[in-house]
Amino acid sequence: MLDQYLFGSTSRISPEAPVPVVHVHETDDRPGGAANVAVNIASLGASACLIGLVGDDAAADSLERILTARGIDCALQRVADRPTITKIRVQSRGQQLIRLDREKAETLPGNTMRAALTAALPGAGAVVLSDYGKGALSDVEGMIADCRAAGVAVLVDPKGTDFSKYRGASLLTPNQSEFEAVAGVCKTDEELVSKAREMLDGLDLDALLVTRSEKGMMLLQAGHDPLMLSTQAREVYDVTGAGDTVIATLASALASGEGLAEAATLANLAAGLVVRKIGVAAVTTSEIRVALHQRGQGGRGLVAADELTSMLDESRNLGEKIVMTNGCFDVLHAGHVSYLEEAKSLGDRLIVAVNDDDSVRRLKGKNRPINSLEDRMQVLAGLAAVDWVVAFADDTPAKLISTVLPDVLVKGGDYKPDEIAGAREVLENGGEVRVLSFKDGRSSSRIIERMRD
Repeated sequence: MLDQYLFGSTSRISPEAPVPVVHVHETDDRPGGAANVAVNIASLGASACLIGLVGDDAAADSLERILTARGIDCALQRVADRPTITKIRVQSRGQQLIRLDREKAETLPGNTMRAALTAALPGAGAVVLSDYGKGALSDVEGMIADCRAAGVAVLVDPKGTDFSKYRGASLLTPNQSEFEAVAGVCKTDEELVSKAREMLDGLDLDALLVTRSEKGMMLLQAGHDPLMLSTQAREVYDVTGAGDTVIATLASALASGEGLAEAATLANLAAGLVVRKIGVAAVTTSEIRVALHQRGQGGRGLVAADELTSMLDESRNLGEKIVMTNGCFDVLHAGHVSYLEEAKSLGDRLIVAVNDDDSVRRLKGKNRPINSLEDRMQVLAGLAAVDWVVAFADDTPAKLISTVLPDVLVKGGDYKPDEIAGAREVLENGGEVRVLSFKDGRSSSRIIERMRD
């Protein structure tokens, strides 16, 4: 599907009818339906191959152009006798005024789609069947059988009230309304779990994930206790496409070797991020990494220099102030902790650049560092004040600082601002350079000397 957004201002009512007049000033074409699932998968860094049906029209051209630019392998089959399904949403002042749908939904022979899927299975880590009930998955039973025969996990976003056609799938991801339309209304969590177990056994599923809006998610696996995940959304602007983000995150995590419980936890986190955006949208690995970091879970901010750039872009788009410091941090002590906490207080995000092992040896001598680069970075990343830790190989971080251009550059010790590596570039960019004092009596070198004595 193609989701087209028309954004504009309204200041008067039409004289022709009691409707607002929208002065359109921006048009945004976005992949929708199964295409949005593929976009979400690609945004998470996974390879995505999209198989689907479109019309032979300008909407299909636009859709394929957008998808190809995002690195998605398009296996779109064009059908001349029906248009590409297009949903036009008119938005003004953050509100959707009307939605116009262009489609001709009818069941088509499934052999062509099934053949395309079979050809794409070798090397696949997971398959998502995104069923919007538009006729493309008319042979969904055969598709599931082909995936299971190939040993590939098959995840289904189901539609309609007949879930029997999804028998044998690895995982179904209905929302609670879709689930209750098939299994019956669930007044309690216990009733939800009981009915979910019946569906799990009756359809020979490996697992069932029920998304529950403000109540979060419920994951039920065969032979396991239910996993209840509370909602992660702090603000909800638009739930459009949230289900696409959930199944895309699940598939990407499972294909990369994560367990189902871990994949569901990530999917729940991703859903909480995507509903804060307007319209069909995707989340990125850096957004998830930052969210995990804020919760003190996993991925405590260890990044490569090239990853840091995209994460900084997102942070700056949120209006956050970036602070940066650097050092060897060989034997971490209370002085370091106090210094980093003070540095963090100067902004919203703190980047710590760390000398690699070779540069420490050049600066401190052949017997240093005591701790390896990986260990030093892990310890730093565990501190609450630190958002991102990045390594550099040069004797000074000047090159890295000139790339990052933080709002505040911080250094500890008896430096003058103009003596600090990268200071000139930061100041010329309108930033600030601060010198902080270390805590008296705290020194890595002194600690190492006492250990040697």
